[in-house]
Amino acid sequence: MLFQKEIKLAPFQRGFHLITDKIIKELDEIKNVRIGFLQVFIKHTSASLTINENCDPTVRGDFERHFNILFPERAPYYQHDYEGDDDMPAHLKSSTLGCQVMVPITNGKLNLGTWQGIYLCEHRNHDTGRRLVLTIMGD
Repeated sequence: MLFQKEIKLAPFQRGFHLITDKIIKELDEIKNVRIGFLQVFIKHTSASLTINENCDPTVRGDFERHFNILFPERAPYYQHDYEGDDDMPAHLKSSTLGCQVMVPITNGKLNLGTWQGIYLCEHRNHDTGRRLVLTIMGD
């Protein structure tokens, strides 16, 4: 079975946001997969995806604060700055975390660990909604 769907998420504020439930809500087809994978791909270069802690929201806040230290705004060596002070750091953050995640599907459900969830990592101060391509490969 191969299935693919593109969705648009509502805008998020800058930060790390759990989107696992939003993805599952969009994929009735996942119920028919005994064994397989879900690939989630983000079609943007200033936001990213990752899998991490899904319970304690302080983890998401710590991610945001730490990434802002690693990739500060207005670094004097940035040349790509005409889209705003948050733009170049957003590209660096996105490249560090990546544009896709792959999650096993087992018996119609995402086979994530007990404390795992899929994050949308929004690295810009203003976003108009991010597009995701959801691809199921399975049996």
